[in-house]
Amino acid sequence: MCFCLDFFSFAIGIIILAFIVWLFGKSIKILFKFVINSIIGYIFLLIFNFFGSIFGLTLHLDIINAFIAGVFGIPGIIVLLILKYVFKIHF
Repeated sequence: MCFCLDFFSFAIGIIILAFIVWLFGKSIKILFKFVINSIIGYIFLLIFNFFGSIFGLTLHLDIINAFIAGVFGIPGIIVLLILKYVFKIHF
């Protein structure tokens, strides 16, 4: 899959979620923290997929996985891997 398409869909998801949070009147600080954590999670997933592909371990690059990786860090990625490969649950 093209990296540009993944990034474009990720960016659209961030914009939609930012709009939803803004609609509900949350503070800009919470919105900023959410966006930063999602971007960091997306970068973690990119790095993980780059090195994990050597061993056949990859995760989808989407907003849910990026948010989980951004909020929970390495343990979040481990939980996503367990859900995908042990329980066969795909996000």
